[in-house]
Amino acid sequence: MSQPMLLVIGSEPELMRRYMLESAAAEHSVLLIDDEAPTWQLPYVVDFEKTDLSDPARVIAAAEALASHWTIAGVLTFNEYLLVTTARVAEHLQLPGNTPTAVSAARDKATSRQLFAASDVPSAASTWVHSFAAADSAAERIGGYPVVLKPAAHAGSIGVVRVDSITDLPALWDIASAGAAHQGPDGQGILLEEFLDGPEVSVETVTENGVTTAVAVTRKAVGFEPFFMERTHLVIAGDPLLRDLAPVAAAALRAVGITHGVSHVEMKLTASGPRLIEVNGRLGGDRIGQLVCHATGVDLAAAAADLAVGRTPDLTPTHARSAAIGMIYPPADGTVTGLALHPHPFDARHLHELQWLCDVGDHVTLTPSSTEPNNIRAGFAIITGDTAADVRRHLDSVLGRAQVEVRPTMISAA
Repeated sequence: MSQPMLLVIGSEPELMRRYMLESAAAEHSVLLIDDEAPTWQLPYVVDFEKTDLSDPARVIAAAEALASHWTIAGVLTFNEYLLVTTARVAEHLQLPGNTPTAVSAARDKATSRQLFAASDVPSAASTWVHSFAAADSAAERIGGYPVVLKPAAHAGSIGVVRVDSITDLPALWDIASAGAAHQGPDGQGILLEEFLDGPEVSVETVTENGVTTAVAVTRKAVGFEPFFMERTHLVIAGDPLLRDLAPVAAAALRAVGITHGVSHVEMKLTASGPRLIEVNGRLGGDRIGQLVCHATGVDLAAAAADLAVGRTPDLTPTHARSAAIGMIYPPADGTVTGLALHPHPFDARHLHELQWLCDVGDHVTLTPSSTEPNNIRAGFAIITGDTAADVRRHLDSVLGRAQVEVRPTMISAA
């Protein structure tokens, strides 16, 4: 038989996941299952199967087809919505990985909340609600407004809104419901939760045989209230928050049963201490793994690949810097008519990357709505520097000089 191979399930979108596949392929021969034949992925893969990723049975059949030609040592996904399917493939092929039960528990925020409570992991009061009327009643039971509505198993803050009063509830319920309608099979309905006030962070972790190492903290800025749209992520090597947050992240992973892999554990720093938002049993999105690598030298995508094939990853930091990503949003809903970055002399040193996520002529949305619960970003910029202060200053400058021209959508009179 052939040398052991790493099977990756799903790889899009390119701008957010190319670096992950590239890191995985640097030390491993990669097989790919995706819903389209590879294009940009071709330099990184040895063989592939095309199938419907939304059908676990077909994905398992595609994995079996590849296993008939290659020796598969591990299976991995970087996609939140494919975590349960990937766990089933690993179990079917008797490969390392988390159990489908554990991954499902992490995906379903209602189950996660129950397991956090059972393990005394600080979290938010939460209840499942099935209607607008039930939501208003539940808000009073958990302590009154403000509260948060969120789909039980979505990602990327889709459908997540803060509700400050009963007056705001009808319109925001419609937005949360629109998000919940497209969340997939891993959780159902909408959760109403206690609003946790304080800065939002995530802890980027590596777990091997049930032992968790916290590698980095990502400090987040969100905006566009009442939504929770992520504006920036900042990673600081040796962040002083890491010591206190690492045990909380490890306890959260134990509570839901995650024993394996790279995870992204989100929490709020409240007046009463850190409290859990959710556990994501995969590498963080928005290029967070790349920020960690820029700041510390630890390659979390490579670590995920190593763990998938049963190899202990190298988590030794090689440098101490800071790195951030900032999201570029359109000024309004409408059609893009122009994209530009006004240059500055320091860009060559600090601006690592700028990418537009839309083209002239594309339709973009600034904030979610009941018809479009997922807003459309215009682009992003990645900044690196020696200190967090340097990175923040240069990121603010780049975002201020990024220009998105939009012809606003006209709303017809009733």
